[in-house]
Amino acid sequence: MTQQSESTTTSTPGREDDDPASSRPSTLSPPRLSTQSAALSTAPRAPALSPPRSASLPPHPLAAPSPPLAEPRPLAERRVWPRTFHDRLTAPLPGLKAMARFAREGAIRPTRESLVDIPLIPVEPAPLPRIDARTVAVSWAGHASWVVRIGGLTVLTDPVWSRRILGTPARITPVGIPWSELSRVDAVVISHNHYDHLDAPTLRRLPRDTPVFVPAGLGGWFRRRRFTAVTELDWWEAAELDRVRFDFVPAHHWSKRTLTDTCHSLWGGWVLTAPDGQRVYFAGDTGYGHWFSRIGQRYPGIDLALLPIGAYDPRWWLSDVHCDPEEAVRAVRDLGARRMAPMHWGTFVLSAEPVLEPLTRVLAAWEKAGLDRADLWDLPVGGSRVLA
Repeated sequence: MTQQSESTTTSTPGREDDDPASSRPSTLSPPRLSTQSAALSTAPRAPALSPPRSASLPPHPLAAPSPPLAEPRPLAERRVWPRTFHDRLTAPLPGLKAMARFAREGAIRPTRESLVDIPLIPVEPAPLPRIDARTVAVSWAGHASWVVRIGGLTVLTDPVWSRRILGTPARITPVGIPWSELSRVDAVVISHNHYDHLDAPTLRRLPRDTPVFVPAGLGGWFRRRRFTAVTELDWWEAAELDRVRFDFVPAHHWSKRTLTDTCHSLWGGWVLTAPDGQRVYFAGDTGYGHWFSRIGQRYPGIDLALLPIGAYDPRWWLSDVHCDPEEAVRAVRDLGARRMAPMHWGTFVLSAEPVLEPLTRVLAAWEKAGLDRADLWDLPVGGSRVLA
């Protein structure tokens, strides 16, 4: 099974952007992307939103004026995509030598001694806070699954409510938000197709007309499961739902779901912008790199960054695709974000670091960076916070 769209039509002409391949026309033969150099966008501006609030952190020293945003694309648009997105990789995929070392060392799980700390992972399930349509709130269900309420919408990110996913031990903490708490789901955003981010049993719980926003090339997977409102986007593209803007942005990662579909669909994060300009950045799954500063330039005034801090050890194997806690704190400054909420830890045991280490290291890195402790939202599983 591939993750390629079965679309047979194309739509609006391509636009110039700071990445030539990111806003190309929807054709089968895109130009190859350079991830090392880029020019500022001359794309037309999107419909005006209220200006976002300024970030509390100083701008990155290499920050440039923010390029204009792309015009929103039509919802549920059928498009044609290239067969693979290998040209978007920012690091080579592991080769035979890396595979041999991985098999030889076998350090992919924590020691038994570090697993005894599982009961110390903070878990505090609580009802979703009551808010109005002008308020932004986030609630952490665990791993990369958030309930983001913004602009009157309830949006799920990478929803995984299953106890177990393919090839991984069962979750070590319960889902922080019971499905019954979700009286309404207005939209879903997916960062990429790895099993800990794209969970078919969870998605089967949703009505098939739920709007779903997915990376380029992943729409076919949803349409084969009878979802009818699937919007596929390339990097730097956007769509709008009830005046909330959904921008798909780059990440340092990759995609694979079967033995034959490596990089057949794109990967990335999402910037959600409310009608009043409040912004939440959901990074999905990513290593550290230049994309953070580019995202910060294009979307100034990010109010909250949901950033991964776990699944990073051994570094020689995972540094290209997963941030460690110190890199996540650096990413906050690159983004110019006002606050950070850590994720991608304390749920599934995916790598070799001790289960509590991501939290202790991000707390230490935040303090060392001299950042305001109140701006680090280290939520327990099931915890919520409201943007003031």
